[in-house]
Amino acid sequence: MAISEKTSVDQKRAESEDYVEYAERKGSTTVTEVDDMSAIEATAASKAAWLISITISLGGFLFGYDTGYISSVLVTIGTSLGHKLSTSEQELVTSLTSGGALLGAVFAGLIADRFGRKWPIWCACAVFIIGTVLQTAAFSVAQFAVGRFVVGLGVGSAAMICPLYIGEIAPAKYRGRMISFNNMSVTFGQLVASAIGAGLATVKGEGWRGTVGIGAFPAIGLAIMLLFCPESPRQLVAHGRLELADTVLLKIYQTSTREQRQAKIRSIEMSIQEATSSLIQESLWVSFKRIFTTASTARAVAVACITMAISQLGGFNTLMYYSSTLFAIVGFSNATAVGITVSATNFAFSILNLVLVDKFGRRFLLLISVLGMSICMLIAAVAFHYIPIDLATLTVESDNVGWPGVLVLVTIIIYVGFYSTGVATIAWIGTELIPLEVRALGTMLNTVTCWSTNIIIASTFLSMMKGITPSGAFGFYCGICFVGWLFVVFCYPDVKGMPLETIREVFNHGFGLRYSKQWQREHKHEKKVVQQSFGH
Repeated sequence: MAISEKTSVDQKRAESEDYVEYAERKGSTTVTEVDDMSAIEATAASKAAWLISITISLGGFLFGYDTGYISSVLVTIGTSLGHKLSTSEQELVTSLTSGGALLGAVFAGLIADRFGRKWPIWCACAVFIIGTVLQTAAFSVAQFAVGRFVVGLGVGSAAMICPLYIGEIAPAKYRGRMISFNNMSVTFGQLVASAIGAGLATVKGEGWRGTVGIGAFPAIGLAIMLLFCPESPRQLVAHGRLELADTVLLKIYQTSTREQRQAKIRSIEMSIQEATSSLIQESLWVSFKRIFTTASTARAVAVACITMAISQLGGFNTLMYYSSTLFAIVGFSNATAVGITVSATNFAFSILNLVLVDKFGRRFLLLISVLGMSICMLIAAVAFHYIPIDLATLTVESDNVGWPGVLVLVTIIIYVGFYSTGVATIAWIGTELIPLEVRALGTMLNTVTCWSTNIIIASTFLSMMKGITPSGAFGFYCGICFVGWLFVVFCYPDVKGMPLETIREVFNHGFGLRYSKQWQREHKHEKKVVQQSFGH
């Protein structure tokens, strides 16, 4: 029996190698061949696929919760760590999570292909729990800061691995919605953190410890439920475990035939060959240099990374990390409760994005949302001019702020609505612009851009409020958003409905605005055909 199984595996590998050689001789894979190898996608997807994606989305919830509770903790922690936190200490404990996330994402990326998708998630759960315990039991700034950094390692790992795992386990028909559900889980986690923080803010004593400590329970739940989830079929094929990959595919596509599953396995083998062939022929450094020495590739990666930078530098994370602090500054007595509006708006409009992004396209949503963000920041900057604030302590000097405080609140809510509808999600979708041969490195640069700019915002907001006044700080974010809008106007092409091969061609025509617009006109009346690259 063992010899028979080995022979079967060898035959499958030989078939795959023959097919790869055939595809390479032709230079491309025909649509008919792709359809034959993806026929399994036409079969009904099981409930198991949805249950797996929902389970893994707990990682997104953890990401959101652990980045969301700091807002309420900063205004309720008082002297629990030995003294009242200074502005620099607040920025430190806030930005350390982003620093940890940057390292966590790199670490997860290094071990994901070698050890599969589940082990990095288990590691993330472990560091979530350790970081939570360190913070909950902290009586010094140093211990609390270490706990924030450790939690950041888990945040970065979860942010990178969970969408990747879901994308590889999900049927093509539902892949977009399943990955977007993970993004919604992030915003939902932030909303829950804000709500719990506001509720425990009224508890006598040190209620903030409860807000932090609760974050360990979803991590424990995810670690346990992950035991019942299968490994990604792509990872199983990559490690030669073809029979187990067939079993997992049967679990996801319960009505599929063995022939359909074997065809899917062959397509996965081809995707692995396609993704790694360039790395076999050249070093990682040569591949990295290609990003900057090939003009079309450089433009594609630049557009993705700059869009990500706009999403972080435009000011949103100042609201996520410091919303309660900010609303306390403008005179609201229960700032943590008011801060919930930011998380709730973020969650609600992330749902709206799911409805609009494929219907109206990325460019249209970016043009509307980034301009709207700039206008909102301008209005907030003007409103802050009429609020008397002691810059030394960042406290309001009046018992009745009046209309400027209300205007700041309303403007911020509208700003978050624009942000969540557009650039928040599109910044992550931007990796579709990056050519396959450098997509892993390009995605890494996109992730590094996210967390490095996040660190800048988290570590400078309060200092900017003191140094250049709140009006100056929000005016600065207004300028960032406006420059970002100009970038979208002149550099971000509309790639709605384009197959990846066509997107690749876009940046051979400068930034491809005219080329992509012409393509949209020519294909406007065609039936929508879903074409996906192997491995996507």
